[in-house]
Amino acid sequence: MTAQTPPTPPFRDPRLPFAKRIDDLLARLTLDERIAFLHQFTPAVERLGVAAFRTGQEALHGVAWMGPATVFPQAVGLGATWNDDLVRRIGEAVSAETRAMRARDDRVGLNVWSPTVNLLRHPLWGRNEEGYSEDPKLTSAIAAAYTRGLRGDHPAYWRTAPVLKHWLAHNNETDRDTTSSSVRPRVLHEYDLRAFRETVEAGAVAGVMPAYNLVNGRPNHVSPYLREHLRTWTDQELLVCSDAGAPSNLVDSEHYFDTHEEATAAAILAGVDSFTDHGTDSSKIVERVQGALVQDLLSEADIDEAVRRQLAIRFRLGEFDPRLDPYADTKDFDTPAHRALAQEAAEQAIVLLKNDGLLPLGPDVRVAVVGLLADECKLDWYSGTLIHRSTPLEGLYERFGADRVEFAEGVDRVRLRTASGTYLSVPAVDDAADEVRGAEGALDPALLAGRTDLPPLTADATGTELALIDWGEGLLTLRAPDGRYLSVAEDGCVRASADQPGGWVVQETFRLEPAESQAGSPPESHQNGHLLKHVGTGRYVSVAADGVKVADDGAEIFELEFTERGEDAVARAAASADVVLVVAGNDPHINGRETEDRTTLRLPAHQERLLRAARAANPNTALALVSAYPYAVDPADLPAVLWTAHGGQAAGTALARVLAGDVSPAGRLPQTWYASDDDLPDLLDYDVIGGRQTYLYFEGTPLFPFGHGLSYASFAYADLQVRHRAGALAISFTVTNTGEVAADEVAQLYTRAADPSVPRPRRELVAHRRVHLAPGASTDLTFELPLSAFEFWDVALGRPRLEPGAYDVLVGASSEDIRLRTTVELDGEPGAPRPVRERGLSAADFDEQRNIALVDRTKVAGDSVTPVDGGTGELLFRDCDFGDGVTQWTVEVAGEGVVELSLDGGPLTAALTLSATKGPYDYTALGAEIAVAGVHDVHLRLRGPLRLAHVGFSG
Repeated sequence: MTAQTPPTPPFRDPRLPFAKRIDDLLARLTLDERIAFLHQFTPAVERLGVAAFRTGQEALHGVAWMGPATVFPQAVGLGATWNDDLVRRIGEAVSAETRAMRARDDRVGLNVWSPTVNLLRHPLWGRNEEGYSEDPKLTSAIAAAYTRGLRGDHPAYWRTAPVLKHWLAHNNETDRDTTSSSVRPRVLHEYDLRAFRETVEAGAVAGVMPAYNLVNGRPNHVSPYLREHLRTWTDQELLVCSDAGAPSNLVDSEHYFDTHEEATAAAILAGVDSFTDHGTDSSKIVERVQGALVQDLLSEADIDEAVRRQLAIRFRLGEFDPRLDPYADTKDFDTPAHRALAQEAAEQAIVLLKNDGLLPLGPDVRVAVVGLLADECKLDWYSGTLIHRSTPLEGLYERFGADRVEFAEGVDRVRLRTASGTYLSVPAVDDAADEVRGAEGALDPALLAGRTDLPPLTADATGTELALIDWGEGLLTLRAPDGRYLSVAEDGCVRASADQPGGWVVQETFRLEPAESQAGSPPESHQNGHLLKHVGTGRYVSVAADGVKVADDGAEIFELEFTERGEDAVARAAASADVVLVVAGNDPHINGRETEDRTTLRLPAHQERLLRAARAANPNTALALVSAYPYAVDPADLPAVLWTAHGGQAAGTALARVLAGDVSPAGRLPQTWYASDDDLPDLLDYDVIGGRQTYLYFEGTPLFPFGHGLSYASFAYADLQVRHRAGALAISFTVTNTGEVAADEVAQLYTRAADPSVPRPRRELVAHRRVHLAPGASTDLTFELPLSAFEFWDVALGRPRLEPGAYDVLVGASSEDIRLRTTVELDGEPGAPRPVRERGLSAADFDEQRNIALVDRTKVAGDSVTPVDGGTGELLFRDCDFGDGVTQWTVEVAGEGVVELSLDGGPLTAALTLSATKGPYDYTALGAEIAVAGVHDVHLRLRGPLRLAHVGFSG
């Protein structure tokens, strides 16, 4: 007799719909197995043949953290391309490499945490490099293209499953897990939600990751918007993955819940499906979920709902159908096509900000390339390890020949003299391995340790000349002659051991602090030298018998002896060249990165010195800014200025080709470049409307406007036509290359309400297209614009409304370079006064405010308002219709204070005083008589630490 083959369980049957297969597998899992699925590292279920699974693989501009991979330009650089098709192709390449890398290393995950669609509202945000644009439309267009590439084009199976980051209104690293973004309804719907919504609606998103911050007083990890908005935008199951450690923050830092069981239950009920917490150790989350079940804070059905969403992703990724998975055998990794694509992306990301005829460079030019980034190809926290590398210097050598290129880095060369007269010395090492941080890959690169196989620094009579770079705000790096940076490992020893500054806690940065005078003179006199503080540990460098180390006591006092100033080397190189290229910018691990916001738009003083020296030595000086964010620089005396984000593996080649004119630059700024710090709002002011932020509302003069970018060609725009169609406008125009070289142009379409009843954008991007045109060639561009693009969020109605009237249609080469315009009349829904007698006023639905913050009405849902810091705040509600009259007004409030009401800016009409309630969520109703009829503007003044949820009128 032969044994019968056991029947194939339904979850293994590819003929069945995914939903039925998920139902079957879910029913076979025990409760304990289902609970274990809620952690990022889901264990295998061997009895069912179900493999282990990990949510989360960083892939922002290439596969990150898992070793060598193709490195594309930073996300903000991809935004600067304004090229949806290019970004889709990059997504395809990244997802192909993800599949290929997973085939040889199962640590590589297919649930990719990318892209970041947070809007670049404020240029000092430390993670500016991760986003695409300050504009919701451009952000969603680029993000949707990237997710389409990551997903693949098979109707059933996905190449990778992209998760959008970071939900929601997240633009500050300062106290990021405890600060609350105050987001009024109009900003929520017209700005912050839009980038997520339009990307999700494009159909290639597998989920989202909530951000660390709070919105309107409520942590994003228990946000009601996940259910109220996100899950209504698509019929697909979306997986919500927590950010790392954020579930524990609900109790530990935010103190929003008293126990982790409460917090975990609330997150699951809000819609979080996968908990990224405690690294690979799932036991804490499992214990918390089990505790929540015991306390009846959760039901098994709640667990099942979350597990179902994870399984939906795994089925789409082909895990249970390996023979049918069209991407299972993907081998494309570091292919010639991927290398060419990386170069194409780096070229398209370069923005020519100014050009008085210096560029492109002639074929026989002698170039001096100088600056701290002239021979650097910098990576960021979310980069892979470079396989190929091209710096600006290398690119210019390749393009013009090494004999025609001079180089000066511009570092200050110093020796550090101790109080005893000896000097810090880097011991010679003949056989040290050339290690690159992260080359082997790591699930959590924050855990990578520094090298201890090299000897610590010593002190001797001659010492070692070190390259000192001041990156701004007092942060220094010191580099040995062999190119290794001084770093501190876990044993506290100082070694020349790092290939680059980096790591979650950077161990390669120092500060020079004045030593206190033993003679009683003030420390700022510097007469007794400096203490050298290691930033990563907070300890000071000391010299001991067994080597140089950091310690809590025994700090050495150092004198800096300069052997060469950086500006002197730059001036020498500049003086002998026809053209000077100053390459300035940032190191993505220093001053502006995850966990650290910038404090200024200014270029660091060290780099300003180098720029001045080059310009003084040679008027033909161009500035190339290579940075993750905008700077406020003065271009007046510079004949040419360019900007590019850190461009990945082909950055130097791309820059050289643009400088030489092999490629005409056509990148466009994805965010406003402001002229001064004075133009910026407070970092925590998320009211882009009231604060007049971004190109949408900014009323000042920018240094360079949104959408700006020059070309070596010129372009003419003509024949603007607008035709009305059912529910849309068809807009067409012609673009012609009137220049002498083939080039790309980015045509930009904006609209604006001509006479709005509420503050509306000065102009708003609604469409764009990047086109390539030969000299003399023309192309006709047509856009179908739905009438919904002209709507705004009407706070009186609690929904979008198209206001009837005149709207300008604007076509141009940037938000401020408008070439064509016309005006159209649109029918819509006329505005009407607020029916306050029937509905009252929701406090959060104000028209204008002063000194008001939005806070959570309850821990589950709803908004209230409160004066900032318990002071005095004001609300304005326009056009409130009291009908034939009311005789009573009531307020729903918590806390303690006074609510005052006046009409039309007149004197006080009525006031209600609230005695202290038990807590911020213990609302009570107060009322008083009032006599009001007709239509009025209602002004409310709030005094004291109270929360106002609603105002009602009756009688």
